[in-house]
Amino acid sequence: MPIAIAGSIATDNLMTFSGRFADSLVPDQLDKISVSFLAHSLEVRRGGVAANISFGMANLGQRPVLVGAVGEDFADYRSWLERHGVDCGSVLTSQTQHTARFVCTTDDDMAQIATFYAGAMSEAREIELAPIAERVGGLDLVLVGPDDPEAMRRHTRECLSRGIPFVADPSQQLAFSDGEFIRELIDGAEYLITNEYESHLTEQKTGWSQQEIDSRVTYRVTTLGKDGVRITGKGIEEPIEVGVAREVRKADPTGVGDAFRAGFLTGVSEGLPLRESAELGSMLATYVIETVGTQEYELGQARFLERLAEAYGQESADRIAGHVRCPRP
Repeated sequence: MPIAIAGSIATDNLMTFSGRFADSLVPDQLDKISVSFLAHSLEVRRGGVAANISFGMANLGQRPVLVGAVGEDFADYRSWLERHGVDCGSVLTSQTQHTARFVCTTDDDMAQIATFYAGAMSEAREIELAPIAERVGGLDLVLVGPDDPEAMRRHTRECLSRGIPFVADPSQQLAFSDGEFIRELIDGAEYLITNEYESHLTEQKTGWSQQEIDSRVTYRVTTLGKDGVRITGKGIEEPIEVGVAREVRKADPTGVGDAFRAGFLTGVSEGLPLRESAELGSMLATYVIETVGTQEYELGQARFLERLAEAYGQESADRIAGHVRCPRP
């Protein structure tokens, strides 16, 4: 079941400053600000919603098709993803712009000064899905994640016109979008995935009630943070609720939602029921919260299934076992 994951591909440059930004800021001179801070550490991490989801799916044995736009500086990142099983054959490479980049400095008070450079992401609007479908032998599902807004609009319209089921996953773009744009992104989706806050924001901005949104999508998947996930939709009499899997430690929550989507879509791709798909997603999300970085975890088949059994019962783990192919035994 070929699944395309369309959305952002980026690198994160994270620095720390030993001190307080506030000590170097003069309130009545902020209109003339010119200040620099000496960072004492730098971490460069691979990121971007589409890349994170694709990495997670590949680590569960899938061959996701990554769709997005990058710069010529993407070579090392591409090699990393391809080594882990991601199909990068449909990633557009800009001839003029760098891969999107998030640059952030954090001080001792956990205050942050950050800049996001969209760069090549703006060229994602040039990507057409039809040639991708032809290259991989058809697409059974397309996730339309946060990206250049016009790219999101184009992918959604093309899925509708070509009859390709799609996942609406606007996430970070919701805050910057108006109701008309959001309505277009979600109307007709096979799955709408948001967190709880985004769910309310979607209702507020579209002017559609929860019931109206439910009538326009087949399934609505809402992540609830520490309370797990809730799935509603057509043919579901009572909401499906799945709790979180217990973590060994909490290191960094960045990328947890992307990992859930990776596990959930793996279950969908493998034909698992929605509950087991959500359990698979929740288990993978736990691995991410235990590591620093969105693509730094490692999966072993035996331990992964053992933890699934601990979290959701042996019967569930047995049903999932034949649909997961982790890179290590």
